[in-house]
Parts: sequence; C-alpha cells; structure tokens
Amino acid sequence: MRFSHLREISALCTAESTTISRLMIQEQAQETNTPEEEIFRQMAEYYDVMKEAVHRGQTQDTVSRSGLTGGDGKRLAEYLRAGETCSGEASALAMAYALSVSEVNASMGRIVATPTAGSCGVIPGVFISAQERFGWDDKHMVHGLFAAGAIGYVIANNSFISGAEGGCQAEIGSAIGMAAGAMVELRGGTPEQAVHAVGLALKNTLGLICDPVAGLVEIPCIVRNGLGAVTALAAADMALAGVRSTIPSDEVIDVMLEVGSAMPSKHRETAKGGLAQTPTGKRLTESLTRNAPTKEQ
Repeated sequence: MRFSHLREISALCTAESTTISRLMIQEQAQETNTPEEEIFRQMAEYYDVMKEAVHRGQTQDTVSRSGLTGGDGKRLAEYLRAGETCSGEASALAMAYALSVSEVNASMGRIVATPTAGSCGVIPGVFISAQERFGWDDKHMVHGLFAAGAIGYVIANNSFISGAEGGCQAEIGSAIGMAAGAMVELRGGTPEQAVHAVGLALKNTLGLICDPVAGLVEIPCIVRNGLGAVTALAAADMALAGVRSTIPSDEVIDVMLEVGSAMPSKHRETAKGGLAQTPTGKRLTESLTRNAPTKEQ
C-alpha cells in the first residue's frame, strides 16, 4: 500500500482527486494482483452477508447457546416502531441492527468480522440503517466498505484491533472509527473530514477495557456494539459539520497503542476483571460452568 497513516490517505486522495474507497480498491488490486472487478465482487458478497445477519437478527431467534443474550435487536426495533425514541430514529435503528448482528454472532450465525467478530455489529448497523434511510444502492454501500477497510488497515498496522491485545478500545473503538469515517464518505464528505471523524470517534473509546462475562462475546460486547453504532453516527455528524479532531487522528491511534499496551491483562479479554468479576458476573459464570455438558453427555 502507498499509505500507512490516515494523513497519507487524505493527501493521496487530494492529490489524485479521488475518494478513500477508490484509492483502497486501486491499492488492493495492485497489492494482490487481482482485477478491481473481482475485488469489488468479493466485497459485495461480504455486504450481502451483513444484510443477511441483520435480517436474521430481526426476524429469527437469536438466543445464544449460553442463554445469556438474544432478542434485544428485535426489542429495540419494536420500541422504535411504537413511538418516539429518546435518541432519534436514526440512532435507534442503527442500534437495533447492530445488536441484531452481534446476537447472530453469539448464536453461532454467519457474520463478517469488521474488524473482529466481537465488533461485528457496528458497521452493519450503521451502514444498513443508513441505506434504508437515504435510499442508497448496494454499490454505494460497498464503496463505503472499502473506505472503512482503508481506515481499519491503518489502525491494525499502527495499533490494535484485538481486545486480547489492546482492550475493547481496540475492537469496538476500531469498528466505530471505521464506520464513522466511511459514513462521512458515504454522505459526500471530503477525505479530510473522514479522517477527522476517525479521530473524533477513537478519542471517545480510549481506555475501554475488554471484560467479557464468562469469557463469552456476549456481555457487555453486544450492547457495546449497539452504542458504538450511535457513536459512529455522532462522530460522522461532527466531522460533516466541520468539527475537527484537534489531536490528529494518527496521533490518537498512537495513543490507543500506548493505552492498550499499558492495560492490565485482567482488562484484556481474560474475564479476570471489570464486569466479568462483579458479583453478578461471577454468578453467571458459575451457573454456566455448573450447567456445562460433560464429555459423557
């Protein structure tokens, strides 16, 4: 790739009068020696999987094998249809869809890791709800995925995307940043605005620990996906309005690396700290352990 930082993406797009998505398609084609048409087709298939996951989460049973989670995506959608929401229709719909995809993941359904399975709901929640609101076609949305991919590429190569390495700021934070920047491009914003959206989003998740109850990607992971979708929309709105990340986005990514590296291991996906070690978290873990089937069963 010709870029390793967000500032380089912005500079290349400006110099070549192109978008982040087009730049990423061209770079990936050259990097992999694959025709652009084939790369686009593959990404379109991923978007189909995302839409299928949203549909399944909204129409089918998504109770997880543990029995701890399921059905909240449908509950939120029903609440949205019932009347006025506190956060507004756009936020509520994005939350509902993000929860649904994460619940499909927890119930062993098919999802796209964006950038991980634990953060799989944010981008589909933001993208598919926005597509319904604005009437965009799938081709436009697939271009958005390439923009998100370029942002994720930079984050992964300069910081973390794994909760085990850098806490939930790495998983959910990265997904929020990717969704926010991509949403700016989908709405017609400039590459510079998209980069600012990433910084604005990531700053709001710095230090977020990864503390899954019983070590499962359910509590609090699913709820964080829902709320993460709302944060992504808010960051995109800020950037489109002209709000800038005073600390450059690349420097925010560097801070995410610093904070994640300093984070205690008990707060990095080990289930040995945070919500996993609350009295209720311990009780749920013990209950699941007692009821786990033995090899003989």
